[in-house]
Amino acid sequence: MSSFDTKIAVLLRDDLASWQRLNVTAFLVSGIAHVTPELMGEPYFDADDTEYLPMFGQPVLVFSGSAAVLTAAHGRALGRGLRFSIFTDELFHTGNDADNRAAVRAVPAEKLALAGLAVHGPKNAVDKILKGASLHQ
Repeated sequence: MSSFDTKIAVLLRDDLASWQRLNVTAFLVSGIAHVTPELMGEPYFDADDTEYLPMFGQPVLVFSGSAAVLTAAHGRALGRGLRFSIFTDELFHTGNDADNRAAVRAVPAEKLALAGLAVHGPKNAVDKILKGASLHQ
C-alpha cells in the first residue's frame, strides 16, 4: 500500500440521513477534484477494453462529527488557509448550482448550517482540522 503526503477527507454532520450523507459526500469531493486535478488517476479499462472514468489516485477518508465539530473544523480550515468545499442544510432544498451558491452567499460564515465539508492538504494539517471527528462507520 502506498503512503501519501496528503489527505483527502470529508467530514459529515453525524445526524444526517443515509441519503444525505451519500449526496453530501458526492457533492463535496467534486470540489476537491476540480481544484486539484493532479489527484486524479488514469482512466480504467476492463478486459474488453471498455473505458471508464478516472477516479482519485488516493483514498478519500470519510469522518463524522457533531455540528460543533463541523463548525470548529470550518474555522480551523479557514485559519490554515486551505481551500475546502462546504455543503449547508439549505442546499437540500435547492435544485441547481445558481440557487446553491445564492443560498451559501446569503449566510455569514459563522452562521452557516454545515452538513459537511471536504478538504485536501498535508496530512498533519488535515488531521488538525478534523480534531474531534471520528472515522465514519
